[in-house]
Amino acid sequence: MSEQERSDRLTSAIGVDDIRALAGPATPHFALQIRNRIKRLIAPLPADHPARIEGEREAGRLTELANHSGEPRGAGPTARRT
Repeated sequence: MSEQERSDRLTSAIGVDDIRALAGPATPHFALQIRNRIKRLIAPLPADHPARIEGEREAGRLTELANHSGEPRGAGPTARRT
C-alpha cells in the first residue's frame, strides 16, 4: 500500500465518512500507513472540525492496532534468571 494520496482527496472537502472509509478496513500490517494518510488529510482542518476529531480518534486506534501486528518492534521479552 502506498502512502501516496489521491489528488482529489487533497483538494476536496474531507468529511467524517472519508476518514471512516480509510480507517475501517485497516489491518495491523497497514495500520501505521493508514494512520499517516489520515494525519496528512486532517492536518489543515481546524481543531473542532468533525473530520479532524474523527481522524484523531482513528489515528489513536490505528496506532494501537499496529501494536498487534505480530511483528514486535522493540525490546523483546527479557530472559528469566533462575
